[in-house]
Amino acid sequence: MTFPLVAAYTAAALIILQTVLMLTVGLHRFRTGVGVGFGDDADLERKIRRHGNLAENSALFLAVLVVTELVGTPTAVVAGFGAAFIVARLSHALAFTSLAGSHGHEGSKVFFLLRGVGGFGTLAVGFGLGVLLLWQLSGVVA
Repeated sequence: MTFPLVAAYTAAALIILQTVLMLTVGLHRFRTGVGVGFGDDADLERKIRRHGNLAENSALFLAVLVVTELVGTPTAVVAGFGAAFIVARLSHALAFTSLAGSHGHEGSKVFFLLRGVGGFGTLAVGFGLGVLLLWQLSGVVA
């Protein structure tokens, strides 16, 4: 069994993104004086959800990616899943840079499209990785 290097690189990229998103929430809270919740500030709400949504999805994805790599899944396959997840999460984060992407306000449809890519991409990659792990485990256990 080798060290799950691809999963480690994926984790490094995601923790950097998570930290940047956390910083945007903290700076917004500092500027507005909103310590808890979001009040009636839609910009703060979208920043909180952008940060929280990444946190909600990344931990379990990374755990499954590590296990998938450890059971001997080819490196290129693991890297493909890791890269696709990062692209999906970046798409979601970019969508939430605008109220058009997070709250459906007037604005560029690009933000709405990015949100779809982020949400559907996360769903597809997570489901696909779960199916792959089950398939890989059927060969490991047999």
